[in-house]
Parts: sequence; structure tokens; C-alpha cells
Amino acid sequence: MTTLIKEIEEQFLKAEPPKFEVGDTVKVKVLIREGKKERAQAFEGTVIAISGSGINKSFSVRKIFQGVGIERTFMLHAPKVESVKVIRKGRTRRSKLYYLRSRIGTKATRLREDIARMAKDSKEKEEQSKKDKAPKAKAKKEETPAEETAAE
Repeated sequence: MTTLIKEIEEQFLKAEPPKFEVGDTVKVKVLIREGKKERAQAFEGTVIAISGSGINKSFSVRKIFQGVGIERTFMLHAPKVESVKVIRKGRTRRSKLYYLRSRIGTKATRLREDIARMAKDSKEKEEQSKKDKAPKAKAKKEETPAEETAAE
């Protein structure tokens, strides 16, 4: 029974879910239907909780708008969640940041930035881009001798 459920769930999982942690500032683009039209609306805030696993994985994002705290919970693999982009990586010592609810003001709710994680991620992106460029360069080198012989 459980293997059947897992097979069905795998069909609906996103191919590459975004990598983020509690404390990160993210911009979530959510599809909103207005009449017959559908558009993407951004919700930017701090991730205060991540829970669940697999298809049931969800995360809560909190932001302060005009002095009022707003929290939204999103299902990570839901089709309504178009994209999740990490803007800033925060350094935390807890898995749930519910204590931010009682804090007032932007300075009180600010988290320290995790520079080490940002450097590590940028390094990984550079290495990935080098790997992506390398096969293309080899492919071009292989094509040039074949093109020269074809031209003769």
C-alpha cells in the first residue's frame, strides 16, 4: 500500500525543489487567479518554519506590512507555488522562529546574515557553470575539424 502511495506522490513532486533553510529571506511567487486571468504575485519574507517531508513539505513565511505581521504557509510542491528565490541567507540557532511573532519593529526581527553559506553557494554555482561550459567548448572543438573536411 505504501509503495503505491509513494509512486503516485513522485509524479507530483517538483523536479528540483529550491534549497532554503529557516531564517532565509525568500521571495515566493504564487499564482493568483483573478477572473479568467492568472498572474504571479510575489510574497517576500523570512522563513520561520519548515515542516513535513515529501509531497507534504510546507514552509511558513512571515513579513511585516504597514506595521502588521503577515504569515503565509505554502506547500513546497503545490502547483500554485511558481518559484521560491532565496534573497538573503540568515544564521539561526533554532529550527522554528516563532519568537519573531512577539518582536516589534524591523530591527528586532532582523536576523544575522550567514556569510559562510552565501560564499559556499556562490562557489558551487561557479563550479556548476564551469562544468556546463566545458562540454560545450569540447563539442565546438570536435565540430570544427569535421566542418573543415566537409568544406574541402
